[in-house]
Amino acid sequence: MSAPATRSAKTIKGTTGDWEIVIGMEVHAQILSESKLFSGAATAFGAAPNSQVSFVDAGMPGMLPVINRKCVEQAVRTGLGLKAQINLTSVFDRKNYFYPDLPQGYQISQYKSPIVGEGEVTIDLKDGESIPVGIERLHMEQDAGKSLHDQHPDHSYVDLNRSGVALMEIVTKPHMRSAEEAAAFLRKLRAIVRYLGTCDGNMDEGSMRADVNVSVCRIGGYEKFRATGDFKHLGTRCEIKNVNSMRFVALAVEYEARRQVDILEDGGRIDQETRLYDSRANETRSMRSKEEAHDYRYFPDPDLLPLVLEQAWVDAIAGSLPELPDEKKARLIKAGLSAYDASVLVAEKESADYFEAMTAVGAEPKAAANWLNNEYFGRLNKAGLGVADGPVSAQANAAIVKMVAANTISGKIAKDLLDIVWSEGGDPERIVEARGLKQVTDTSAIEAAIDAVIAANPDKVEEVKAKPKLAAWFVGQVMKQTGGKANPGVVNALLKTRLGLPDEG
Repeated sequence: MSAPATRSAKTIKGTTGDWEIVIGMEVHAQILSESKLFSGAATAFGAAPNSQVSFVDAGMPGMLPVINRKCVEQAVRTGLGLKAQINLTSVFDRKNYFYPDLPQGYQISQYKSPIVGEGEVTIDLKDGESIPVGIERLHMEQDAGKSLHDQHPDHSYVDLNRSGVALMEIVTKPHMRSAEEAAAFLRKLRAIVRYLGTCDGNMDEGSMRADVNVSVCRIGGYEKFRATGDFKHLGTRCEIKNVNSMRFVALAVEYEARRQVDILEDGGRIDQETRLYDSRANETRSMRSKEEAHDYRYFPDPDLLPLVLEQAWVDAIAGSLPELPDEKKARLIKAGLSAYDASVLVAEKESADYFEAMTAVGAEPKAAANWLNNEYFGRLNKAGLGVADGPVSAQANAAIVKMVAANTISGKIAKDLLDIVWSEGGDPERIVEARGLKQVTDTSAIEAAIDAVIAANPDKVEEVKAKPKLAAWFVGQVMKQTGGKANPGVVNALLKTRLGLPDEG
């Protein structure tokens, strides 16, 4: 196979010309609720197999489903967060197919009449561009159980704990054009549902997983599709099933698009099918041909009446929505943050909450953002920790930032202080007092340090006079001489006077 497209590339070079990449996505997001969609069984992750199964979940004859009001509210809440149309009437259908872990022999889903209609998600790309991705629909459905193939050498087992858990299937329009855009969409969608509190977004636990539809077409085909809405201008799509990380989504798109181009350029054709992504081999492989809707023999579930919502109830939910990532980003930019810093902070709810906790106790927003993005988050990443698991509180980091702003400590001491609080804990202000870390602003003490450095390095003095930018070396030496406690601004100004350097040096 030829080299794959780069993650940001919307086109692939072939031997016969260029091709465009087109991507749509179906994301299954598990609804955060205490009980399942149609039964009172618990939904906690990690419980002993088959310990959270009701007769309804097990498909026992004569059992009737009773809809969970909380799950409906969570779906509406998500739809509002996706700026989507809420349908006041929706219908549950039976989707008939066989899986060993589907005891009813059908899945209760919403086929023709979903609870949420069209909406939109704005994704932010690395180059600063923001683009809209259309949402086709959001519908509720039951999850299936889980087959266990690694518990016995000769037998497989079935765990029905997951059977009947409420899912939101969020279907996009084919508006993504590169691996980077696909990963950015999934990242943004996860952030939105986490802000809303409707899904925990824990992809490693399977509570959020993506089916990624990839096709390629000749240059110009996508533009014709957007102008007409006619799918004949796009290529045949293949669905990559159950991808469970942003990185794997990007890698799967890169591989699959290149695979399709190679087949087409060799004179072959793309079969519409469902494929799996093997992360170890970094390749997609065929699972089965893609079923069409008529294969499932959909029909309205006779045990469930149409779901009818009152507009006042929907309005009340809308009024309770929290500030979402886009709105928070706009507010932070207005407060003086760069677009990049604001994007980093709002990407995860925990990061945004941590930042807000710092500013709530008096840290200046821009300084707090710089400190987090340049210092604290780097330490967390290196330690493999999330914001919620970090050892330094937002109040402690705010205290450090405020001491820098007040010229109580230097930037160098601030980093050392963060290391101390990280490893030993304690109150930053008390540590500064107890260990004598306050910044030296006494000019006579700084001048003495400067004189000592100049006296010890006469050759460097001549060099810096020829190349004023080398003054930074002297600043570093003086800071070293003072244990990092000298005020860098004062050091710089005094050095220029001592060395006879111009201000711009």
